[in-house]
Amino acid sequence: MSALRINAVFDSGNIEVLDASRPHDVRLAIRADNASDFYQWFHFRVDGGRDRALRLRLTNAAGAAYPDGWDDYRAVASYDRRYWFRVPTRYQDGELLIEHEPAQDSVYYAYFAPYSFERHLDLVAGASRSARVFVESLGETLDGRTLDLLRIGEPAPGRRTIWVTARQHPGETMAQWCAEGLLERLLDRHDAQSQTLLEEAVIYLVPNMNPDGAVRGHLRTNAIGVNLNREWNAPSLERSPEVFAVRERMEQTGVDLYLDLHGDEALPCNFIAGQEGAPWVSDELLEQERAFERDLQAVNADFQLERGYPPGKFGDEAITIASNWVGKRFGCPAMTLEMPFKDNDLRPDPEQGWSPERSARLGASLLDAVLAWLRRG
Repeated sequence: MSALRINAVFDSGNIEVLDASRPHDVRLAIRADNASDFYQWFHFRVDGGRDRALRLRLTNAAGAAYPDGWDDYRAVASYDRRYWFRVPTRYQDGELLIEHEPAQDSVYYAYFAPYSFERHLDLVAGASRSARVFVESLGETLDGRTLDLLRIGEPAPGRRTIWVTARQHPGETMAQWCAEGLLERLLDRHDAQSQTLLEEAVIYLVPNMNPDGAVRGHLRTNAIGVNLNREWNAPSLERSPEVFAVRERMEQTGVDLYLDLHGDEALPCNFIAGQEGAPWVSDELLEQERAFERDLQAVNADFQLERGYPPGKFGDEAITIASNWVGKRFGCPAMTLEMPFKDNDLRPDPEQGWSPERSARLGASLLDAVLAWLRRG
């Protein structure tokens, strides 16, 4: 039989091949983000594996950024790069073991369903065809890519200003799937809810805050190893032009409500981390955030209220995090929506686990929660 070929030289690819001579004992390692110790995202292609019992050992899993994320986790696989399904995976003796017998010659494996930069460009180009959308370049990233901002709706006196950002951490691809679901619903001219929302508000959406890290196959950082979600208190053009540009634009528009979309490696559920525990936040703002959570749960049973981060989890780092900086600067509700890399254990799906499709539907549900917030005044 032919030898296995394993490759990750493509958009968001990440793996190092240590030994692929034996299909039942393939040794691999996850590559760290450039100039950083962070790693956990992987995405690679295996050729020549059809009908062979593959055992893929990610040998450095114990040193990953969030080793708790490996418990009860299953990797995703795809033959066509469109439909992603879960495969048997276990964490043992400091290694992540993926055991799968492919039904086709070529198969892709990943930490979560990838969201390619080409798909991002298609998303922006497709949205630009709508009369509801204005596409704006906020500038360039360190690798020279365009940082895209979509404005949905027209600013007007009395309309509220809502900002949504996604994928500050590039390996958290569910965030952009979620943003795509929200955008598709906002642009649906047959959706009365979206039409009503855009009569009362304008939406500023950054669907990918970290395109360099996304293309490079990073878990958490930009091109030079900077964690963008720890830069919001003092960003710079040299370290974090992505945050610098978004902050500058926010100063021009103001912010009445802010949502930052993320993924959490360890918790098998969807939850929101708001400003609870921050010394600057008022009881009235906290109640707005809690009401938003209740409204989201009411329209999407994939969202829950019982689990999440403890108040004050980030300590002195809190003001460097997007939702906290925005909430303090603009005196508004500002929340981080977290989705799982694993399955949603309240509503498990043995075939796909938490998936791009469910991420997109959760994004679409955000529209109802935003509209409920608007109606409360």
